[in-house]
Amino acid sequence: MADRSLRGMRIGASSLQSEDGVVFHERANFTYVCTQCSRETVMTFAADAEAPEVWECRTCGAEAVLRVGDTVVEVDHSGDKTPRTHWDMLMERRTIPELEELLEERLALLRARRGGEEKARLSA
Repeated sequence: MADRSLRGMRIGASSLQSEDGVVFHERANFTYVCTQCSRETVMTFAADAEAPEVWECRTCGAEAVLRVGDTVVEVDHSGDKTPRTHWDMLMERRTIPELEELLEERLALLRARRGGEEKARLSA
């Protein structure tokens, strides 16, 4: 009995589900044009979804802009924040003279410690 129950089945190779009775949501295609390599990318979204103005190019990773008809959408980057570096954050807290003073203090401490280690090594 166990022989004939699985005979002819490829377990896991194909799905036993069917698409009968499934109603798919309406979809719309949107085209994006890369600003660097000019490659067009077509993305499919739900028909009632708002498509983003910018998408990442699959080829070069640059910014691809949404094309509506024959023109591309103008993207406003005025609200974008520029990333702050460690140096920028440091300069918000300290001035150059303060940093030079701190550097001299640390160098003096290291020189004193190194001098003490050299004396201990010579006496041993």
